[in-house]
Amino acid sequence: MHFDLNDLRLFVAAAELGNLTRAAERQHLSLAAASARIKALEAQCGLPLLTREARGVRLLPQGEAFLHHARLMLNQTDRLRDELLAYGGGLRGHLRVFANTTAVTDFLPELLPAFLAAHPRINVDLQEKPNAQIPRGVLEGRADIGIVAGDVDALGLEALHFSTDRLVLATARRHRFAKRRRIAFAETLDEDAVGMQQGSTLQAFLAQITEHLGRRQKLRIQLASFDAMCRMIGSGVGIGVVPESAARRNQQSMQLALVELSDPWSVRERYLLMRDRATLPVYAEALVEALCAHYAADSPAAPSG
Repeated sequence: MHFDLNDLRLFVAAAELGNLTRAAERQHLSLAAASARIKALEAQCGLPLLTREARGVRLLPQGEAFLHHARLMLNQTDRLRDELLAYGGGLRGHLRVFANTTAVTDFLPELLPAFLAAHPRINVDLQEKPNAQIPRGVLEGRADIGIVAGDVDALGLEALHFSTDRLVLATARRHRFAKRRRIAFAETLDEDAVGMQQGSTLQAFLAQITEHLGRRQKLRIQLASFDAMCRMIGSGVGIGVVPESAARRNQQSMQLALVELSDPWSVRERYLLMRDRATLPVYAEALVEALCAHYAADSPAAPSG
């Protein structure tokens, strides 16, 4: 099937407006021309896509499926146009990164400013994705680099270990757990908790853990960043599981106590995923090297209250 983009836009307009006359006006076509284009589109598909009614048009089930893919194709075309325009304006590279919550909200905001300053003609499209979805995005070419943590199926991709992600329990210093050196996550579930927003990688991971335990966290509030979580925890709203790096960054200013989690899953290895590192663009390899260099001198440290 070879579809004309103008025909796809006409079909999407007809579906959204529920009226072929108004869709024709939006696309600057006569009604006769619009009707002929829709009929040709249906003939190409070998199926009717919409039904004509007295007050307009209505999508058939196959038309609903066609609408979904038409929108995807048009969105991808718009992205292609925008990227090419950017290259015409002097852009030399466009780097697409899929990463988990910790990467997006904790350490990449610290690393990317220096990277972008050193590569002024490179754009970065950073998208937060669940760990399990990231390898598929890299494999299918929707991302150049993936950043994951924990036990994730890499789907045969090249995986480069670059650091260790350690989760800890953060509490206010007056909380009854504050003097503990070590604690099991299950023991914390009777306490009010502060968590990340729904859809975050970490919150989804903890939900799986609690489901396995047959319990639920008593979430008082869910937030969009680890720094915001630490502020709430320090204020006594509840306790929370956060990456050690975020907890230590806020430990003094927000009066936090950090308690080591005894659960094996609290230590998660971080990996960069690539289809083939040898074929990465120079600027993508530069980001890989920057991440590895940043963590090269890291050594694990036990949490302390």
